[in-house]
Amino acid sequence: MKVISLQSGSNGNCIYVEAGQCRLLIDAGISAKQAELRLAEHGRSIRDVDAVLISHDHTDHARGIGAFQRKFGLCVYATPATLRAAQSRLALGQLGEVRAFRAGDTLKLPGLSVQTIPTPHDGADGSAFVLDDGRRRLGIMTDLGHPFAGLGETIATLDALVLESNYDPDMLECGPYPEFLKRRISGLRGHLSNDESAGLVKAWASPRLQWACLAHLSEQNNDPDLALTAYRRAVGEALALIVASRYRAGDVLEV
Repeated sequence: MKVISLQSGSNGNCIYVEAGQCRLLIDAGISAKQAELRLAEHGRSIRDVDAVLISHDHTDHARGIGAFQRKFGLCVYATPATLRAAQSRLALGQLGEVRAFRAGDTLKLPGLSVQTIPTPHDGADGSAFVLDDGRRRLGIMTDLGHPFAGLGETIATLDALVLESNYDPDMLECGPYPEFLKRRISGLRGHLSNDESAGLVKAWASPRLQWACLAHLSEQNNDPDLALTAYRRAVGEALALIVASRYRAGDVLEV
């Protein structure tokens, strides 16, 4: 499998994955034009993508659903609740082919299965994803809420992992956000802190885990060096770590 984070953070999320003959986008939180350009930087065409999977309805994950589909003819996979919530507050426009799933279903695509995992994040019927091509397993897990039951056991089965590491607790507590937003972020339906994210990997990652990509870092409440420091403190130096950029496409990651 090959993975490219096209952008990651509250300003927009989109991850490209190719596994054999299957090419997917996970989330459509950036413009269709930026997705096209950033894939082209790596010699890929967005018109070769088979489908886009939507994790939940929040703007930074779903705003581009309509444009991705109309401009590039992409099939959209989303839960009905996710799609209803996104359509109620985002200008998605007319949609064509949408394939519904329930969080907890396993999707079957050519040469690839995608396990969808219900999350307690405060989106509508959100999902994390595990992609399995029969040889390797990749987890894409952001906007999780908290380290919920079964999450660790799933991480233990992975060969590579994109995992949110959203905030540093001290930066959040001392930062400019209003109190209600601080509580939302750090609450059970918000995001994982650096320490929570690193702690999951320390507790559950098996020797098969080749790398972890730290994703969805907050611009106001985190810093890449702080996230990496928390991870190194927890897991040491052996595991390869990558921080997904908020502003541009990352390198091609292989697993």
